[in-house]
Amino acid sequence: MSQLTLLLWFLNVAVDTVGQLSFKAAAHGSVEYSGLRQWRFMLRRPWIWLGVGCYVVEFVLWLAFLALVPLSVGVMLGSINVVVIMIAGRLWFHEKLSRWRVAGILLIAAGVGVVGIG
Repeated sequence: MSQLTLLLWFLNVAVDTVGQLSFKAAAHGSVEYSGLRQWRFMLRRPWIWLGVGCYVVEFVLWLAFLALVPLSVGVMLGSINVVVIMIAGRLWFHEKLSRWRVAGILLIAAGVGVVGIG
């Protein structure tokens, strides 16, 4: 893989992770409300707009990345997002990682490693 491809892949993972964490932060505390009030609460929080912005940037990065790699490889390499987001959720939101989730993280990371080597 070229340096540009690796850079686009890394940036895609980073921006997706920030977007997901932003959406989680926007939703935090919204369970006190229901229906339309819950959506109004979330829409007033800057976190949701950061998440939306990240998704727009991620869309462009993903298209640029897919222009450089075959779709089958790109989708497999994109799977690492799940791992990074689970670890980030553990670090920032203190979410639990069960043994099964850790096993899943290891399997996904191994699969991405195999695809990356091949």
